[in-house]
Order: sequence, then structure tokens, then C-alpha cells
Amino acid sequence: MRIPESELILNDRGAVYHLNLLPEELAPIVITVGDPGRVAQVSKYFDTIEIKREHREFVTHTGILKNKRISVVSTGIGTDNIDIVFNELDALVNIDFRARVILPQLTSLNIIRIGTCGSLQGYAPEDSFIASTHGLGLDNLLNFYIHNNNEEEKNILQHFCAHTQLNEFFSKPYIASASSTLLKHFVDGFHHGITVTCPGFYGPQGRVLRLGLSNPELINHLTSFRFGNYNIINFEMETAGIYGLGKLLDHHCLSLSAVIANRVAKKFSEDAGKTIDKLIKRTLEIITSTTI
Repeated sequence: MRIPESELILNDRGAVYHLNLLPEELAPIVITVGDPGRVAQVSKYFDTIEIKREHREFVTHTGILKNKRISVVSTGIGTDNIDIVFNELDALVNIDFRARVILPQLTSLNIIRIGTCGSLQGYAPEDSFIASTHGLGLDNLLNFYIHNNNEEEKNILQHFCAHTQLNEFFSKPYIASASSTLLKHFVDGFHHGITVTCPGFYGPQGRVLRLGLSNPELINHLTSFRFGNYNIINFEMETAGIYGLGKLLDHHCLSLSAVIANRVAKKFSEDAGKTIDKLIKRTLEIITSTTI
């Protein structure tokens, strides 16, 4: 079936609208970062940069590092932007832009997020690294799409809702897992656990400035949650959307986070930029030395 112009929007040069990319400008390995300025922080380590594109907050550099072609794409903040980025990344590899039809042979991308987070556990202090086993969303994005969970995910979600006493007036949580084919490469030097994705930075993450909170015990409930070998290790604003859409679109996704704030100890990194750079270099080292 042909996809109408109103559903898949292309710009004057035939590139997908928000990312301003043509299919040949995207690599099979994609690193996503929230901050547009962080794209250059990653691509400066490439051997060569082939392409630089940008539109609004979406900046892309595609290049080569040790014979691997990699794209770095900025998403901006939040799962609303993840919805845009992931649908357009998928369109670039799985839709024929001229005929406006889904390609008969589908392609799976390897997508790795390099971001920052707040830790919810004392054993994951500021300046440590986290690889998320699951993304648990409080933002409702995936509820706009038809989706299913395996039994483990269903059980985690059921226990989470019972533990936190969240109801649909507040949020309808959803959950999705990391790609096991990517996660297995990020073990040494990484804490593992469930990441909660919030729809905001202040109230949704339990911060109080001038406004009171409707669920003031949320952080305590998140920190104390346990299910089998799993606990909630951190929260941020993109991971659950990445895992949820990645799973539905059949891409391999992993979210990596540098801890810049420990909300339990109420401490903040003394040099967040240095910590993020260390995570970037470690991620690139693993990408170029493994079968990713």
C-alpha cells in the first residue's frame, strides 16, 4: 500500500523531514544522543566524517571508525522526540521513498543511546555507567501503538504497578527489554538494572522547586522496587521509548547512561563532561572491537 505524502513527509531534496537524511546517508550502526552538541563530541573520534546534516534539534554525522560505518544522531529531550527519530530512522532503511511503499526485505539497525541519568541506588554513584536491561515508561508513548509483552515483562510490570500504586489517572506504565545481542557486550564497567523513563525533569522526577507533587513518594517507591534479580537503578527521559519502538520495529537497541546525579545520596558529578566523554570512548571501543 502506498504511504501518502501527509504520513511520510519528505523535504525538497527528498530527505525524511525532521532528520533531513536520505537513506544512503544513514549507517547500519546508529548512536543516539540527546544534546545536539554531543554529536560532534562523538564524531571527533571518527577516522573520517562523510556527512553532516541538521534540522532543528536533529543533527547527524555519519562517518567511519576502524572500518565500521557509524551515524550519530541527536534526538533532543524526551520520548516525544524519540517517536519522531525512531519512526524516521526506520523509514530510512525500510521504506522506498520514491514508490512510498514498505520494502520487501526489512533491515534491522543497531541503535545505542549514549545519555545521562539520575541514579536511584547507592551502589551506582555519580560518574559510574549503566546499561539498561529494561526501559519502564511513565510517559505513555508506547500506549499509542499496538504492543505486547513477554511473560517476564508482564510480571515486572504487574509488580511495579502494585508496588508504586500508580493508576491510569497518573500514568499507564509500559515496559520493553534491551537487545540481548547488544547488552552482552556491555558488562565490564557497567551496572545493569531497570531504567524508568519519565515525561519530565522536575515534578515527574520528584524534584520540588515551587510546585507540590501529586505523588511525593514516587522516588522512594522506585528505589525500593524489587522483582527477582531486578531492581530500578536509574531514571531519565528516553530509554523506554527507545526500547519500545525499537522492539516493535525490529531494531536492536541498547541504552547506556553516565550517572551525573545520585538522587539517593543527593550528589552531582563534579565533572559531568569528563564522565560523558569516558562513556563515549568506551562505547566506541566496544563497537569497533566486537561483532556489533
